[in-house]
Amino acid sequence: MTVEVFQTNVQNNKTAKFIINLLQNEFPHCKINFDLEDCDKILRIEGNGFNKKSIENHLDNLGFLCLELL
Repeated sequence: MTVEVFQTNVQNNKTAKFIINLLQNEFPHCKINFDLEDCDKILRIEGNGFNKKSIENHLDNLGFLCLELL
């Protein structure tokens, strides 16, 4: 199982839920959540069958920052 953590600039729960729904449709076997209380507005994805570049591209295409946290 892979766990990836990304810094984003998502600011509110409505937007976070929208993004989670889109990603869940693309990666249905993954656990996806945001921590908007964190200063880095964390997006966390846990599961198999995804790669970090596709996640970054999805958010970039929606107009959001998405950088892998190491």
